[in-house]
Amino acid sequence: MHATIYHNPACGTSRNTLAILRHAGIEPTVIEYLKNPPDRATLLRLFADAGLAPREAARQKGTPFEELGLGDPTASDEAIVDAMLVHPILINRPFVVTELGTRLCRPSEVVLEIIPPLATPFTKEDGEVIGV
Repeated sequence: MHATIYHNPACGTSRNTLAILRHAGIEPTVIEYLKNPPDRATLLRLFADAGLAPREAARQKGTPFEELGLGDPTASDEAIVDAMLVHPILINRPFVVTELGTRLCRPSEVVLEIIPPLATPFTKEDGEVIGV
C-alpha cells in the first residue's frame, strides 16, 4: 500500500501516525509540510477528500489563527486557505492519504481507518496501546 503523510516531526500526534504506518509495514512518502507546503489545489483536495471544511482543518493552538482574525465566524473559507498558504503552521496535521481514503489523523489512531488492520498492537509514545 502506498501512503503519503503531511508531517511535522515536532508534533507527537504526527510522529505517532508515522510510526503506526511503519508498524503496519507501510513506508509512506513523508512531506514535511512546514518546509514544503502544499499548493492551493492540493490543500483543497486534501480537505475535500477528508470531508473537512478549511475551518475544520485549521490549527488554532500555537498559530497566528486568532491574530489573523480567522476565529471570526464571518472569516471565509477562502480567507482561511489564503492564510494557510502564507502560514502553513495553520494547517492541522497530520493528513494521511492512502488508496483507502484521506484523513486528518487527530488522534493518530484515525489512520487505522485507511490502512489494513494491524497484525500486532502498536504502542504510542505515551504508552497507550492501539490496534488490539
